[in-house]
Amino acid sequence: MKPRFEFTKEQKDEMVQMIQVYYLEERNEEIGNLAAMLLLEFFMEKLAPIFYNQGVEDSHQYISQKLDDLFEIQK
Repeated sequence: MKPRFEFTKEQKDEMVQMIQVYYLEERNEEIGNLAAMLLLEFFMEKLAPIFYNQGVEDSHQYISQKLDDLFEIQK
């Protein structure tokens, strides 16, 4: 299944490297590019939409509160 989020090759390479550094520093394990890329694709497909949707909900709530504040100054 194609991930919903599109990134440039450079962005993906950087994220793969970040995953590899994390595994090395936190778990004292080395993982290859393929394993890190598969993990990244899992995050993008399964987890990223959850964070994205939460951000949309938080933004909606913030904007709604600001609109309510705006309407309170009506005369």
